[in-house]
Amino acid sequence: MTVTAIAINCTLKAEGESSTDAMIAVLGKAFTEHDVRISETIRIAEHDVKPGVTSDEGEGDAWPAIRAKILAHDILIFGGPIWMGQIGSIAKRVLERMDAFLSETDDRGRMPSYGKVAVAAIVGNEDGAHWSSAQLFQSLNDTGWTIPAGAACYWVGEAMGSVDFKDLPETPDKVTQTAEMLASNAVHLAGLLKERTYPGQG
Repeated sequence: MTVTAIAINCTLKAEGESSTDAMIAVLGKAFTEHDVRISETIRIAEHDVKPGVTSDEGEGDAWPAIRAKILAHDILIFGGPIWMGQIGSIAKRVLERMDAFLSETDDRGRMPSYGKVAVAAIVGNEDGAHWSSAQLFQSLNDTGWTIPAGAACYWVGEAMGSVDFKDLPETPDKVTQTAEMLASNAVHLAGLLKERTYPGQG
């Protein structure tokens, strides 16, 4: 059974390498060890994802196409940076757009994200990784995603420091180990759900 994965990068930068890219790459390498390749990484800041809580906010809204790509995969790697001690604003916009899933259920009450797995890739130069993953996971769970054990891979630099994750000479062993466990758990869970998804109501 083939398990598929896609990543979104919620960096605030519209272009150029970001530390979130670097963390997603670490996870991508870990996923390949389980025969799962990240099909693409969508940088949300490159697209006009309009504010709102529906799946289509009208002319020019890039979210409908991004939404379709995300839901066509079994695993979502949700990447984002910490700003002011919490997950960044672009990540929050994506979560707000996913709020529409609550009213898009099938005849058994299942949201379009039911049976799909989400994990987090978080980076920052300040405290807030646990709070950011808590924000992400509660919102993703509310909107139908399934969160595996050990679903957050993160790195935080020295407080008020100037070294970014992307500038490290090598990936810290603990980050690599965490990525390996995250990938193993996510692929295992996605395979189980793909074979036998949630029954829903009735």
